[in-house]
Amino acid sequence: MLYTALGDSITAGELATSPARAYPSLVTQNLQQHRRGWFGEVLAEPGWTSQTLNAAVWENGPLPLRKSNVITIWVGGDNLADAALAMLNGARPAILKRSLAGYTRSLRALIVGIRRVSRAGVVVCTQYNPFPNTPLAAQGIAALNEATRAVAASTNAAVAPVDVWFAGQQARLIAGYRTGRVQDVFRAVPVPIHPNNRGHRVIADGLTPIVANAYTP
Repeated sequence: MLYTALGDSITAGELATSPARAYPSLVTQNLQQHRRGWFGEVLAEPGWTSQTLNAAVWENGPLPLRKSNVITIWVGGDNLADAALAMLNGARPAILKRSLAGYTRSLRALIVGIRRVSRAGVVVCTQYNPFPNTPLAAQGIAALNEATRAVAASTNAAVAPVDVWFAGQQARLIAGYRTGRVQDVFRAVPVPIHPNNRGHRVIADGLTPIVANAYTP
């Protein structure tokens, strides 16, 4: 059985102390404890938006998707980050709406494309808020998660509510967490947005039963 994790820097395991401690590896380990024969694959890179992930998946070819039994997708944080950076450089707030529309289109296209070549169960992950004390960040991430849930509903994909798992726990689960304000991006190294090892464990333990339930032989 093959579990495939698609995503950006979080899925790639950035700031986990080793690949074995990143959530895709932990999910695979959890699945193996219940049923032998599970393997895991990851296609993820820091900085990937939903558009670049979608392109990378098809550049990689459909064979890994055909072999997969469950596929998780976690992307979108960089779509928001790119829009926020553009706004800091003078772009109008409408760019956020356009960014979310582009995210929605490419996420739906990715799932629809997967359905054409694979029988795998599909799970989409919501985004936790690394800046809970910045209202604008909370609004943007809430809009992103609303779009994610809408795409999931329209494509019959399962949802992993990572935002719920992290709510109120960011200081414990995010590497380098400071004040929970977006200004920390400019003050802290590393930038406090990625899960630490505890965060990856929380994600994996929450995601495992959803992945198991989405399993398609």
